[in-house]
Amino acid sequence: MTDYPSLARQTWHQLEPVYASVYFSRRTAAEAGALGYDATARWPFYFALRAAPLGAASARLVTATFYSFSPHRVAAHVPGVWATASPGAVLEARTRSVDATLRAILGDRIADPGLAEAAALARTAAEAADFAGRPLAAANAALEWPQEPHLVLWQAANVLREHRGDGHLVALQSAGLDGCEALVSFAGIGAAPAENFASRGWNEQEWAAARTRLRERGLVDAEGTATERGREVRDEVERLTDELAAGPYRVLGEDGCARLAELNRPAFTAVIESGLLPAQSTLGILNIQAPKPR
Repeated sequence: MTDYPSLARQTWHQLEPVYASVYFSRRTAAEAGALGYDATARWPFYFALRAAPLGAASARLVTATFYSFSPHRVAAHVPGVWATASPGAVLEARTRSVDATLRAILGDRIADPGLAEAAALARTAAEAADFAGRPLAAANAALEWPQEPHLVLWQAANVLREHRGDGHLVALQSAGLDGCEALVSFAGIGAAPAENFASRGWNEQEWAAARTRLRERGLVDAEGTATERGREVRDEVERLTDELAAGPYRVLGEDGCARLAELNRPAFTAVIESGLLPAQSTLGILNIQAPKPR
């Protein structure tokens, strides 16, 4: 029997670098500057890029859908980002950023028929997703599909990762973990160093308070390291996240998922070799390396 939850996780690992490359690209920074954002500051345009499909979202809505960001960090930029550029203008800039970034990374491979087939498979999975209770995924899925294969691949990866992310929030809430506790518990299992999460905007007092709450529940020790029970809770969060993300991949089937991974490999490898991505992310995808051919 096919383990679709595991396939969902594997496919996310394979598609995420292609998606994430845009957020670390100097071409995206250039688009931010052209719209009037401070191109040297990451967060204003980041919040605008991810939230734009929701429309001129309020700070409360962005905090709710992004979840692990401090409300203070969000409110420092939202809704102010919409005074700089409208959501529509941001989405147009996002498309230009994706196009320029992937063209620079992929070079001549942009016209590879395999890329077009990968894009078609990823789109099939994205369009098969159930968007009930998944606001970010639904908002992105409602956007018009582009024509060029590399843009289709990115948009499909975008929809699928937000579909997974929306489900992940359900899993965190099911485990009784609020936004800051989610990060403290994640750092506690060694997914990423605690300092990596400073960008989410929680201050030392808020982080310490979250650690205390988790310690009182027996999930971390005094140093913030996960206890056995804490690891079990995080394992359950990831298990439920994978299960909730599995639906689109059942439509592709095991062979379709394998084919997508094979065809996406050149893009994955090109992104990793470009050096754009940090060596360690807050997503828990550690030591990213290009997959070896099977």
